[in-house]
Amino acid sequence: MKNITVIGSGTMGSGIAHCFAQHGFMVSLVDLAEEALAIAQAKIARNLDRQVKKELLSTADKVETLKRISLSTELKNAVAAADLIVEAVSENNAVKRKIFEQIDRWAPEECILASNTSSLSITTLAAYTKRPEKVIGMHFMNPVPVMRLVEIIKGHSTSSSTVSSIEALTKKIEKVPLVAADY
Repeated sequence: MKNITVIGSGTMGSGIAHCFAQHGFMVSLVDLAEEALAIAQAKIARNLDRQVKKELLSTADKVETLKRISLSTELKNAVAAADLIVEAVSENNAVKRKIFEQIDRWAPEECILASNTSSLSITTLAAYTKRPEKVIGMHFMNPVPVMRLVEIIKGHSTSSSTVSSIEALTKKIEKVPLVAADY
């Protein structure tokens, strides 16, 4: 996996984009409003500045991390080359349903679709797609750049290869995966 699309540029989405970009992934951060994207970009830069100040990151690494994040208000274009899409919008089933139906149509067939949801069923979200075996939960903890745990939620139809891929990816971004079943 090289190309990650994060949908939703709020606290969680911007943090998820930050983590993937910091670990060398190309990230497309998507939101409906350009203003929200500008706010997210500034927040990511401030968080990276804190890491530089604490000597956890070099200035050059900060610059490279920011270069790996592109901003978009066009969902269809942003998911066209994605290997993984992480949805991180509000906990509203109707909104998530619309997003999952769209990304299922527009994303590459092999793309894994993940949700950062903490309260909605992954199995339900997977039912909005034609690829339920490739739908999984990736519940990051806040603040994402600091917290190491990522709860990986396996839906009823999520394949073992999808779970394995997401577990490995979680470790690549220096997070601790914890697999849980969808209940």
